[in-house]
Amino acid sequence: MSYVCDIKHKDMIKTEVFDIELQELAKFAKVISNPARLAILKYLAETKTCISGDISDQLPLSRTTVSQHLKELRDMGLIHGEIDGLKINYCLCGSTIEEYLEKFDYFFEPIKSANISCSTESVCL
Repeated sequence: MSYVCDIKHKDMIKTEVFDIELQELAKFAKVISNPARLAILKYLAETKTCISGDISDQLPLSRTTVSQHLKELRDMGLIHGEIDGLKINYCLCGSTIEEYLEKFDYFFEPIKSANISCSTESVCL
């Protein structure tokens, strides 16, 4: 049984109480919530493929930090890398990205189409 500790509220939360789709979306959201990871994805989209060292030259981060972000993206299946001698060529994994985009669309569709009217609507810009 896995637990997530919410340090701010000092509560233990069982992740199993949520269905697998919500757990997957939350994990994906966590991975892409970092601006450096978004920058890496954007860079890979623009260049099609690249070498990990090239990515660190494009970001205001050390190679070690970029490598950690690449690992998170790779573990989520958003990118994959091919070893080419001493270098690793990274590229986007389009099928996985498309799968998560479809899951997000499916999740947010009822939220987008909900006709809820509340007095605080003017605050929601």
